[in-house]
Amino acid sequence: MDVRAKKSLGQHFLRDLEAAKKIADLMSGHGGYTQVLEIGPGMGVLTQFLLQHKEYQTDVVELDRESVDYLNVHYPELKDRVHSADFLHLNLATFFKGEKFGIVGNFPYNISSQILFKVLDYKDLVPEVAGMFQKEVAVRIASKPGNKDYGILSVLLQAFYDIEYCFSLGPEVFSPPPKVNSGVIRLKRNQVTDLGVSESLFKSVVKMGFNQRRKTLRNALKALQLPDNEYMNKRAEQLGVEDFLALTRMAAGDESRVAKTT
Repeated sequence: MDVRAKKSLGQHFLRDLEAAKKIADLMSGHGGYTQVLEIGPGMGVLTQFLLQHKEYQTDVVELDRESVDYLNVHYPELKDRVHSADFLHLNLATFFKGEKFGIVGNFPYNISSQILFKVLDYKDLVPEVAGMFQKEVAVRIASKPGNKDYGILSVLLQAFYDIEYCFSLGPEVFSPPPKVNSGVIRLKRNQVTDLGVSESLFKSVVKMGFNQRRKTLRNALKALQLPDNEYMNKRAEQLGVEDFLALTRMAAGDESRVAKTT
């Protein structure tokens, strides 16, 4: 018996087996992880292909009790690795005992941004992420400076991850079909271990810049009382990660370390 998709959980079950296999195959082991966590497996369309990869062990976390019961019946090889829990409330360091792990999934679109902010919290344990998002979100995350889709998550994630937009899917490959198109992206942890500035201040500067994205940074960052500089007449979407790091150093009062970014 199939699981009934629940609107309250943002469930849209992927039916395209080829797409599911392509997502599973994106998990390359980058960064040396041997454990993978799938978020929101539903009826296991993606799970079945993850289990074919013997180079890593797959665990799944699912909030829907009906899906948990279905997975336990249909995927006995997942014995003790189907976790009935809310991913957003998991302590991932404890969950994987401090070991690195990859994250994958056809993510519920209503919490996809929250999932990525949690990935940032555990960036030193998560070398790779691959998954399905609402296309608009996927494009935004992968966008480069100067693009209207470029935003807060773009900057914060690109500070620590190399991001690749992989492919798109229409609503017809899901049950029930969502009202939006979907996009698959992959994030690979880069070599940055220390931004050289306070991460919380960096996040604040980025968020302030984009919260009034139509304004120049002179106005958007007015509360920081920054000295006049080359960025003030630009808008947030025109600045890359290094530019925001330069602004963060200014905000921290260490202008001597600011080098002109071209």
